[in-house]
Amino acid sequence: MPRNITYIQALKEAIDEEMARDESVFVMGEDVVVGTFGVTTGLADTYGTSRIRNTPISEAGFVGAGLGAAIAGSRPIVEVEFASMVYMCFDQLVNQIAKTRYMSGNQAHAPLTIRTAVAMGLSAGAQHSDTPHALFMHMPGLKVVVPSGPRDAKGLLKTAIRDDDPVIFLENMVLAASKGEVPDEEELIPFGQANLVREGQDLTIVALGSALPPALAAADALIAEGVSVELLDPRTLVPMDWKALFASARKTGRVVVVDDATPYCSFASEACAAIAEYCFDDLKAAPRRVTRENTPVPFSPPMEQHILINQEKVENACRGLLSLEAAR
Repeated sequence: MPRNITYIQALKEAIDEEMARDESVFVMGEDVVVGTFGVTTGLADTYGTSRIRNTPISEAGFVGAGLGAAIAGSRPIVEVEFASMVYMCFDQLVNQIAKTRYMSGNQAHAPLTIRTAVAMGLSAGAQHSDTPHALFMHMPGLKVVVPSGPRDAKGLLKTAIRDDDPVIFLENMVLAASKGEVPDEEELIPFGQANLVREGQDLTIVALGSALPPALAAADALIAEGVSVELLDPRTLVPMDWKALFASARKTGRVVVVDDATPYCSFASEACAAIAEYCFDDLKAAPRRVTRENTPVPFSPPMEQHILINQEKVENACRGLLSLEAAR
């Protein structure tokens, strides 16, 4: 029977089960013994501090150590507390981790999972609130995962830990307390396989991570008015399930991409560009993006909410596409 658990509990279960299954799996990062967001809390009691290892406040140092451990045969889970802090280890990430397999002529690989929390929407301030998944998409050699609920969080994290290549795993903390059904039996969710959340004929909404709840609310509101809405969650950005995305775009002819990041060079931009390039003859209107404003995230809660995506913004974009067709 499936269990109804939180996003945080699902992540913790994934790590616990993989550490029990494989002794080469260990966790390292700042305050992982205590567990800043609760994901690793209590695991040191089971596995000891040799496998749940606190590190100094030096992202470049411990991410680099994670690469060394991975090349040497371990499967490290490296936790960078906030996604914005990954910027401090870009040399390790871009020049070393992402290129290990390629620069070694496939003689070395890096089975390394980098977990990091996205705190956008929690009034954490500009330096802790970025959603940088598009930056990681731009780095060949990295796999990029953005789960939007407990089942995906657990199934995708287990897949990430077993992968022989480096994975950036972004955990949206606005989803931390959200609950969903997770199966009792082991489930590994494959990378590159989108989740068709709703099936429809009139319009496609594409959304993932913390963008999914407002997209889902907008879809339900439009469905209640008689609009047949398809909702697609890519789940992984690299690899991307282009087949599912293009099939949905061709079926409905109208696409709105919802992305909780800034608009320029974003996942939404790439998705819209690819749809326009490969599905042009089937489109009834140009694809539209719904993103947060192109500005650092304010600390002030009202100002922060003003620049973020929400149900109303998604609905307005969808209604705009539908009205274009009606006006013809």
